[in-house]
Amino acid sequence: MTSNLPSRLRRALLAVLLGVGPAVGAAGQQAGGAVPVTTDPVRIGPVPVEILANGIVAAESVVTIRARVDGQIEQVLAAEGQMVRRGQPLFVLDSRMNQALLAQQEAQLARDKAQAARAAADQRRYQSLRGESFASQQRFEQAQADALAGIATVRATEALIAQTRLNIDYATITAEMDGVLGAIPLRAGNFVRQAENTAITTLTQIDPILVSFAVPERWLPTIQAAMRGEPPVVRAKPEADEAPAAEGRLVFVDSAVDTTTGTILLKGRFENTARKLWPGQYVQVSLAPRVDPAAITVAAPAVQTGQHGRYVFVLAPDGTARRRAVEYVRTAGDRAVVKGELAAGERVIVDGAQRVTEGTRATERDPASRVSSLQ
Repeated sequence: MTSNLPSRLRRALLAVLLGVGPAVGAAGQQAGGAVPVTTDPVRIGPVPVEILANGIVAAESVVTIRARVDGQIEQVLAAEGQMVRRGQPLFVLDSRMNQALLAQQEAQLARDKAQAARAAADQRRYQSLRGESFASQQRFEQAQADALAGIATVRATEALIAQTRLNIDYATITAEMDGVLGAIPLRAGNFVRQAENTAITTLTQIDPILVSFAVPERWLPTIQAAMRGEPPVVRAKPEADEAPAAEGRLVFVDSAVDTTTGTILLKGRFENTARKLWPGQYVQVSLAPRVDPAAITVAAPAVQTGQHGRYVFVLAPDGTARRRAVEYVRTAGDRAVVKGELAAGERVIVDGAQRVTEGTRATERDPASRVSSLQ
């Protein structure tokens, strides 16, 4: 049994060598071949300079609806959260007291007009009698004063009637603008007083709407230059919304930089017919104050970082990878804006850039077989 041990070891060693041999040969063949990669062309053209920020949606106007006259709420003509139009009736208060007062004042006006007419007739009569020396100067002046007093009394009563009619109009509370109603804590049957200044509800303007956001002060000269022409475009998008971003215009640049944060407050106005933006909502904001006319862009994953800075690999026409140093400027969507010796149409390596070095042979892989995040 001891004499057979060397022969067994020899047979086992031979089997191992025969099994490993083909694998080693295959590995050597792959090492000598080209590295499969995917590429993306370099683009040179106009690219907007985008400033990214977080913003808050704010209503351009919020009206607190209060009663202008005392009265009991008779009708509530709108619902909480309803979209209403300017001039639309919202609440009706009891106006019977003012209507009775109006009837009394109208009767008083008729009496005042009659008295004023008699005073005017007396003035004309005493004026003729004075000319014939049948009436004294004092009596004529008294008649003249009575006529003027009658006219003033009529005007005072007419003013009271106008005020009472206005109070009757105030009993019907209407919307002061287009907007959405807030919560309505008071219902029909509640009594409201003007002196108590109680809010019946709020009316919030939804369209157009504002978005407030702050950007670092270093962008202030660029924004000021953009505001001298057509206001720059602002885009806003809620985080959970997959629809395209809402687009508006920059309308406000604050008069001072916040010394605490080193930022400047900006506001954009958006048409909001579809009500995509809602007051108080947090949104992602993109401001484009200018456009770079000849920006160099590459796919963002193609930019690598080494000991000597950023670089990309370009797949040369001879099928080799060539390293090009670049300066990273910013991100524009899924592409990186860079500076460097790149020409339009050159193909930078995206997938497989970590597996090549200067001069490595590489071949374009079928785009359908990509496994990177660019799919």
